[in-house]
Amino acid sequence: MGRLVRLLGVLIALSAFAPFGIVSAAAPSGETQFRQALDAFQHGAVEEAAERWAGAARAYEREGNPSEQISALTALSVAYVSLGQYRKAVQGLETAADLANGLRDRARLARALAALGDVYVALGPSETAESYLKRSLAIAREAGNTNLTAAGLNNLGNLLATERKYEEAITVYRESIALADQGGDAALAVRALSNAAAALRKHGDAREANRLLDRAWDHVRPLPPSHDTTAALIAIGVGYRDLRPALPEETDSLLRRAGDALNEAGRFAASLHDQRSASYAWGYLGGLYEDERRYPEALQLTRKAVFAAQQVGAPESLYRWEWQAGRLLKRLGSLDESVAAYRRAVRTLQSIRPELAASYGTPQASFRESVGPVYLELVDLLLQRAAALPSRDQVLPYLVEARESVELFKAAELRDYFRDDCVDLALSKATKLDAVSPTTVVIYPIILPDRLELLVSLPTGLKRVSVPVGADRLTQEVRALRRKLEKRTTREYFPHARQLYEWLIRPLDGDLSAMRVDTLVFVPDGPLRTIPMAALHDGKQFLVSKYALGITPGLNLTDPRPLNRTNEKVLAVGVTEAVQGFAALPNVSAELAAVRAIFPGSTSLVDQQFRVANLERALKDEAYTIVHIASHGQFGDNVQNTFVLAFDEKVTMNRLDELVGVFKFRDEPLELLTLSACDTAAGDDRAALGLAGVAIKAGARSALATLWNINDQASVVLVADFYRALQDPSVSRAVALQRAQTKLLADPRYEHPGFWSPFLLLNTWL
Repeated sequence: MGRLVRLLGVLIALSAFAPFGIVSAAAPSGETQFRQALDAFQHGAVEEAAERWAGAARAYEREGNPSEQISALTALSVAYVSLGQYRKAVQGLETAADLANGLRDRARLARALAALGDVYVALGPSETAESYLKRSLAIAREAGNTNLTAAGLNNLGNLLATERKYEEAITVYRESIALADQGGDAALAVRALSNAAAALRKHGDAREANRLLDRAWDHVRPLPPSHDTTAALIAIGVGYRDLRPALPEETDSLLRRAGDALNEAGRFAASLHDQRSASYAWGYLGGLYEDERRYPEALQLTRKAVFAAQQVGAPESLYRWEWQAGRLLKRLGSLDESVAAYRRAVRTLQSIRPELAASYGTPQASFRESVGPVYLELVDLLLQRAAALPSRDQVLPYLVEARESVELFKAAELRDYFRDDCVDLALSKATKLDAVSPTTVVIYPIILPDRLELLVSLPTGLKRVSVPVGADRLTQEVRALRRKLEKRTTREYFPHARQLYEWLIRPLDGDLSAMRVDTLVFVPDGPLRTIPMAALHDGKQFLVSKYALGITPGLNLTDPRPLNRTNEKVLAVGVTEAVQGFAALPNVSAELAAVRAIFPGSTSLVDQQFRVANLERALKDEAYTIVHIASHGQFGDNVQNTFVLAFDEKVTMNRLDELVGVFKFRDEPLELLTLSACDTAAGDDRAALGLAGVAIKAGARSALATLWNINDQASVVLVADFYRALQDPSVSRAVALQRAQTKLLADPRYEHPGFWSPFLLLNTWL
């Protein structure tokens, strides 16, 4: 639905050019290309439109016509937004705003700023979006431009809806509707009505939402077939569809109205040869039939949607309908065809993953919530097929493909979290983990709605174990363990640590005891990222007492090499004082002193010395092998809320990447990044995802970090013992951490796992 809202925004933005006269006799080549772009866009050929608008902008620049260049750049941004290419849209709009400023053209400046705000609603951060939108609105109101004010208010409403400020959003939408009606802009009125209806539904007022959708329908009826009318009809149809759960007594009438709107949209799109819009109309209509369990008819419509999306190269809709076809074929019993459809959907998703990072006009859904089911439903099918086959040779390819499908998802999920190409750099250096060490076993949990699947890389080959516990029950137990582990004065954690051992480890006990295994490497998924595997308990001892443990965010994201102990150079930095609203960390002084004692030639930056400029200078001047940061670190549900604290400012993950990332371009990357006072909120899977990927983001081979902050003498002891153990060339990073944790476990003061278990070794464990 987010992309559909953007499509409506596209049409409104294009209509805004009309008052200026988007063509000019003085610039025929620019005029020609602009007209060709507009025609291509109206027929759903958005990539062609983008190419021609880019050509028009260049032509207007050559011809010395900056006013029309602004129009072309703003239109180009509209095409880029429709394709999900937000960064490109920003670049063009910034140029357009600069040109409008130079010309003192307030109206064009307002449009460029409004478009920039609209892009940042999807891209974030919300503060940037709000700044641009309010500047645009102020100019539009000052000029008395009713339609531009109405469009800006609608965009501001979308921002508020994204932030779940529904009451404020509804108020803003209502003002937008009134102004659009006053200015005679029916398309904009429909857009604002549809958006207001969605906000009302989410706010719990389904009846008022239904009333506004009826008003939108009344606005659309008199309009002739056009691209914006088609998009409006699709939005109305989807709006009626989404109201059904909240108004069960009106299910039949809502279904009928949704079907009427989508059928009309399909007819309009066909008459306009607009295949992109047709793919949405037929696809959503197929979804209605799927909901009604009319699977053959649903499949026929879905195949029409697939064909239409293929005709214009629209992967952002194509994956939806390939996924829908996979579900329908499964329902119809055609499992092999279903698997093929799911495979196509995943391939399509892989081609557009950057575009899916943004969510427009709705609260940001996690990547896992929005597209994760595509991958996991394919995995479920592959594992079901494997279970039905008689021989190991037949089963193995399905198991490998299932694991590789989850790997694709994990890489895409990290890419979505960090919003950059750090994952691609890691993939280019990765080594398959299966063949790294005969004494290491890789455990790959896959959480499905009805069961837990364990894919285990044993020295004898890949093994599958199915555990009859569903996602909800498993998540409940994980959440309970995490909460109880942080209560260091009780043993309330014990039954949960025992239960999770029974599900995750007990089924493998026979295989593990029969082999010379000393290290377990977990590739945790979802909620399992939020707990330390070291704290699992078999009834007699903790898992860490039996095995060294490592965590990696993905099999294909790790470059497993032993620690380079030659020419060790250590940088240790930290904050002990209370700064920027964060509490003092008195034990950091002892921790850094311990690091200096173990590595006598190390460099230290403490408190006032630990400023970002000093850190940058130190990292540029010396090729360190270990960087130890003892300061507050917070991992949030998105990368913008993730940072470590320097004395003078918060160092975001992007900034840390810039600082530590210089090692990516040296012969040897950073061997180890230690973050000894990190904190992730209990139950926040996205925050734990960021923690799991911190080594990849920073360009380090491995990271030692904490799931929750232990500002205690226990941290000092554990960190010192870890580094001392690393002095032995025969000891791996995982074994060094195991020795440090078990030593702390043996101390009566610190035997509770709340003290020692939150330390995780991330990525490379050798």
